[in-house]
Amino acid sequence: MNKNDNFKEIKAKEISHAIDVIDNIQKSDDPYLRYKTGRPITDIKEMFESSVRKYGDNIAFRQKFHKGEPYTEITYKEALDDVNALGTALINRGLSGKRISIIGETNYQWESTYLAVIGGVGIVVPLDKELSKEDLKYLIKDADVSAVFYDKKFASMFKEILDEGDTSLKYLISMDVDDEGTSGSISWKGLIREGKELLSSGDRRFIDAEIIADEMAVILYTSGTTGFAKGVMLSNTNLVENLMAAPTILNVNSWDIFFSVLPVHHTYECTCAFLMPLYKGASIAYMEGLKYITKNLEEVRPTMLLGVPVLIETLYKRIWKAVREKGKEKTLRKLLAINHQTRKFGIDISRPFTKDILKVFGGRMRVIISGGAAIDPDILQFFNDIGIIAVQGYGLTECSPMAALNPDVEKDMRNSSVGHVLPGMEVKIVDMNEDGIGEICFKGPNVMMGYYNNQEATDEVLIDGWFHTGDLGYVDEDDFVYITGRKKNVIITDNGKNIFPEELEYELSKIPYIKESMVWGSDDEDSSNSKSIVATVTLDEDEVKLALGENYTPEDVDKLIWSELDKLNARLPFFKRIRKLVIRDHDFDKTTGKKIKRFVEENKKGN
Repeated sequence: MNKNDNFKEIKAKEISHAIDVIDNIQKSDDPYLRYKTGRPITDIKEMFESSVRKYGDNIAFRQKFHKGEPYTEITYKEALDDVNALGTALINRGLSGKRISIIGETNYQWESTYLAVIGGVGIVVPLDKELSKEDLKYLIKDADVSAVFYDKKFASMFKEILDEGDTSLKYLISMDVDDEGTSGSISWKGLIREGKELLSSGDRRFIDAEIIADEMAVILYTSGTTGFAKGVMLSNTNLVENLMAAPTILNVNSWDIFFSVLPVHHTYECTCAFLMPLYKGASIAYMEGLKYITKNLEEVRPTMLLGVPVLIETLYKRIWKAVREKGKEKTLRKLLAINHQTRKFGIDISRPFTKDILKVFGGRMRVIISGGAAIDPDILQFFNDIGIIAVQGYGLTECSPMAALNPDVEKDMRNSSVGHVLPGMEVKIVDMNEDGIGEICFKGPNVMMGYYNNQEATDEVLIDGWFHTGDLGYVDEDDFVYITGRKKNVIITDNGKNIFPEELEYELSKIPYIKESMVWGSDDEDSSNSKSIVATVTLDEDEVKLALGENYTPEDVDKLIWSELDKLNARLPFFKRIRKLVIRDHDFDKTTGKKIKRFVEENKKGN
């Protein structure tokens, strides 16, 4: 069998598998799989090309390429032309089969580059734009990167890395739209121009590139909140399995507009707010920056927003602050309580009263999805009560990332759950305690290939095909997943009781005067045989001023917070009660994913 025949055989199997995935979904009697209109796809290249055939004249991307100008709209057909040209130019530069990194803001240049690299050039290695030069150089060396596409603010940094000469780095490519790639420099824009000339002369090396779906396509570096960076190896199969599965539980329409606010080097944004809308024929609109978010929402009038809890909680607090300033808090709370009941019968009485709130989101927002960490279920319920579907999902980079998602039909939503297990996945709980809580494990075709150049770390988490997440929780009879905490974070008392700090942090998040918190166990100074539960918190200054006035003292704040902790402790078992309080005047150290670096903070004694 020659190479071409072998590839045809592999492709036939991939197509057969993708058809089976969709067929199994359509035959499923799972009541939570409502939307079964997906199409079989084998890889990201085929996904995008088939979307162009199906939705070619739809707007795929909306972006402001310069401050102050209106949004530019780019159709699916136009985007494919750019991707094909970019991929052709990269192959012509000798980068076929190479590792290519992308670093910078979430925008069309970043995402079109990703599509080109994964679509027939080589392996894409997204880089975190918040990392230091030393960290970035380490990742470039570790992944054997040959080329980097970068925002202009990284130009000098990568020039230094290139000049130091101890990496395989060969090409530096500017994604600045004003860089035409002249005078010997290489640019995204210049490569597209170069590629279009090659295509017009009949160059089909990229267009005809063979994609084997089970081979490594992406190396995504992640360290979570602790530890050294690990390169998660994902294949095209891993990614497309997520794309075919997730929209069976939560509907995505070809007329939806996703408002992109998160960094795309994180797999949550990359899969769910970039690749997913392209699979479904929807549109992606990019935010100019956080200070422009309100203006951009008014301009784009999006229908879908994916965020992390801190962003959604901030929007929630801003809404209630504005309502309080108008003296309408009690009225709105009563209205929402009534509306929560009437909506069960299909009657929404809130619209005349909440239209100003909905205008903040542009007036057409229909879905908000929270991911990345736990969110207060009451916040999700608030948005549902004002007419915006709000749910949370659960995923990890190692799962490409989605593993569970809540339905978009309110009667089926479980706000305290991170969601229903996606079709095609299996879940189990291992090392279960007497309360039925143990480590959550997943098996499925979206689970990673392993950690790049790190078999030891791979073997620790991939056991007999099951990915051990490190998250603790349980699964109910309907396959909804509930998270109680991280395995590494559990505080074990001297009498063997387990305390999940995340549980207490969730309770602390309900206290209006607390902005963020971290709960940890400290050896009791009065006894060598016991632990004291400590809460380190930062303050919501606006709420504190509202309660105490402008001229409060540290003692006043301490008393205010303790009055709330006393109420909380009264509801908790004795061994879970918070014994010590640390109020800090600066933010916690965080990962670039905005998660608190728990062990870094604990080593500082919470200060």
